[in-house]
Amino acid sequence: MGIDTSEQQICPPTLVDVKAAAALCDPVIKTPLLENPEVNSLLSGRLLIKAETAQRTGAFKFRGAYNRIRQMDEAQKKRGVIAYSSGNHAQAVALAAQICGTSALIVMPDDAPLSKIARTRELGGKIITYNRTAEVREEVAERIQAEGNYVMVPPNEDRRVMAGAGTVALELVDQVDALDAVLVPCGGGGLTAATAIVMQALSPKTRIYAVEPEFFDDTRRSLEAGKRLSNPKGQKTICDAIMTDTPGALTFPINQKLLAGVLTVSDDDVRCAMAFAFEHYKIVVEPGAAVGLAAVLSLKIDIRDKAIAVIATGGNVDSEDFCAALNAKAG
Repeated sequence: MGIDTSEQQICPPTLVDVKAAAALCDPVIKTPLLENPEVNSLLSGRLLIKAETAQRTGAFKFRGAYNRIRQMDEAQKKRGVIAYSSGNHAQAVALAAQICGTSALIVMPDDAPLSKIARTRELGGKIITYNRTAEVREEVAERIQAEGNYVMVPPNEDRRVMAGAGTVALELVDQVDALDAVLVPCGGGGLTAATAIVMQALSPKTRIYAVEPEFFDDTRRSLEAGKRLSNPKGQKTICDAIMTDTPGALTFPINQKLLAGVLTVSDDDVRCAMAFAFEHYKIVVEPGAAVGLAAVLSLKIDIRDKAIAVIATGGNVDSEDFCAALNAKAG
């Protein structure tokens, strides 16, 4: 069958699509916006954390997966869905498929966190693994999709998935009067693009920044080059959730047009941010979700006399890795 090239995948969502997703996605949790006056005083600015750690399956990805799968007809549900993910989209697709009455086959890297693999299986997802350094996940998923006639539910490259992701920003607009900037963890760029679309329509003065690990800065380099570039093979980061190879074909032009810029952070910056979130906001944030907070704390953006929101996109981290981050900060 190949990848779906219908309008749903080649056209970006509009604000109307995002509002429709928000109206119909009943199982989706409206997540809190956290603020700590002592931290604000320390930073001489207002820092707000959109805690998608409280979302179903522990990450924002459920918003997009559910919005996509709930729109499948009965014939499509009989075929089942296939997705590729390092863990958060995998869990989201597995749960959304369970709720909507279909099956889920997930292509995951063999080095994905064990907790994410286990939870995906618990939610009913069947897993096929691949080697991240030797194979391209999209190609693996396309091959299996063609063999089994599954419905593809990509993590970013779908209008309905992106519309669901955009509901994060829709809630942000309702939760706070004015924002100078929003910092978004960026892998394939779907949440970043969806956030930018919503903010352009409802809060055009708010600047949107993507945030990436310093060795997985494909969006930053691609924006500088004016074309999509891939990350070199073999590089590592603790930010498994945003270890994508290349900016998305659908998402990149949106980010190219609407982003104020891209910030990058080190793994050490991320560990400090994870510990900071736990100490001051009492939340568990996984590495890839902590990059926005890391950018603020490492002074990659000036927060003085400003109101900046960071999206903490998920909290699915192995206990050993989380404890290591806390111990690194203590040391």
